[in-house]
Amino acid sequence: MRKLKDNILNSLLYISSFVTVGVLVLIVGFIFIKGIKGISLDYIFSDYSASGDGGIFPMILSTLYMVLVSIAVSTPIGILSAIYLNEYAKKGKIVEIIRFATECLSGIPSIVYGLFGGIFFVVTLKMQYSIIAGALTVAIIILPVIIRTTEEALKTVPNEYREGSLAMGATKFQTLYKVILPSALPGILSGVILSIGRVIGESAAVFLTAGTVASMPSTIFDSARTLTVHSYLLTKELGDISGAASVGIVLIIIVLFLNTIAKFIAKKLNKGNI
Repeated sequence: MRKLKDNILNSLLYISSFVTVGVLVLIVGFIFIKGIKGISLDYIFSDYSASGDGGIFPMILSTLYMVLVSIAVSTPIGILSAIYLNEYAKKGKIVEIIRFATECLSGIPSIVYGLFGGIFFVVTLKMQYSIIAGALTVAIIILPVIIRTTEEALKTVPNEYREGSLAMGATKFQTLYKVILPSALPGILSGVILSIGRVIGESAAVFLTAGTVASMPSTIFDSARTLTVHSYLLTKELGDISGAASVGIVLIIIVLFLNTIAKFIAKKLNKGNI
């Protein structure tokens, strides 16, 4: 009877795994079938044309700007918040308030973030529709991911590391940046990698803060159109499913490329700390 239960459980696990992989293959396969014909070097590296003959290089550049600025803003804040919660804070109302705020942030729909960013960053702070307004809005969206993953990574560091470092005469701060953070670094970078994917895939909040200008941005204070917003507009305004699928292929490639770079850096840093 026990063996039968084990076999049933193993079968369910395998089926669940195959279903998950199958859904992924189905989605990616559909996008590639629909959009692969539109992919070319000229399409990727040329400027956009309203007639539909141009490329998507301005949107690629805008997306990369969005990723770099939002990650640069949210990563330090998220990591420092997690360090405070896990290493310094004592259980009490302040910690409960911070955790409650983090949970609330993760549960708010992105369109609400977009409305907030449009009112606060675009109108109140007079940033207008710009990459910086969109990046600051998205930075708030990804904060819960970075805080949670960093906090979980810090929890995986054995207490013996902390006790051993303190016993050798190191201060708490020295123990933090010489022992704890290097040990937790792979988990922290995993959170950053997840955040990169969230930034690239965000559309509603970016649409309401960065704008839809399909020209080459010269600075982060210019209005711009990211790849996801461009894909949405192609589908909504032109009904161009093939064009949107082509943009989707480029998005997948960018996500894989950035994730590969981040994992490579994580491995190098991890080896250096061993």
